[in-house]
Amino acid sequence: MIENLRTRLLALGDPAYGRFNAKLLPGVTGIIGVRMPQLRKLAREILRDDWRKWLAGIEAADTLYYEERMLQGLVISLAPCTIAERLDYTARFVPRIDNWAVCDVFCRKLHADEREPVWQFIQPYFRSDAPYDLRFAVVMSLQNFTDAAHLEDLLRLLGRIRHADYYVRMGVAWAVAECYAKAPERIHEWLRDDCPLDDWTYDKALQKIVESRLTPEPVRQTIRQMKRRKRSTRI
Repeated sequence: MIENLRTRLLALGDPAYGRFNAKLLPGVTGIIGVRMPQLRKLAREILRDDWRKWLAGIEAADTLYYEERMLQGLVISLAPCTIAERLDYTARFVPRIDNWAVCDVFCRKLHADEREPVWQFIQPYFRSDAPYDLRFAVVMSLQNFTDAAHLEDLLRLLGRIRHADYYVRMGVAWAVAECYAKAPERIHEWLRDDCPLDDWTYDKALQKIVESRLTPEPVRQTIRQMKRRKRSTRI
């Protein structure tokens, strides 16, 4: 079953698109060049069949290609199952995430009944040293936990992250910008009040807030002036 799917992926591959994707995913190998609409179509096809058998097969196999990992994430995130079963699959899948694209596609908007179980589930990932464990927790949070009930806890968790990986730090900056869109006064205060972010991440968060179309121009001017221009950028 896995071999047949691999043959189909290879047939769908566009070498030019694969080269383009490779530029966006430095260090990632095995990019065939299958576009996301085609991967989503394949995921829906798997979900109409025995998707549990397919997941068992791909978990046991060596995923040689980027698109195989992307497809595994799509099937897990869309599968019609209980939250407990989905989290079981998720726990086994997260160690396979090795790039920002697979991580971010996997982190979907949750249904109401999934929110609290997932919030509890991702807590240990905030304490991990693995970059894509952290990115997973951060992106899942910015998609789902910038609301008033979770905001203060999320800020505390974001403020504790110290990791040199570019995609972790950019994820944190993105999350702060998403928080700002939901609670601008609170986040402005947090950024002003001895913000615990390292300087590089802090400035990137300001940049993302400024770049947001939701940020009014007068506020952009104020945010630009908060940049830590003269401070060290060390973690």
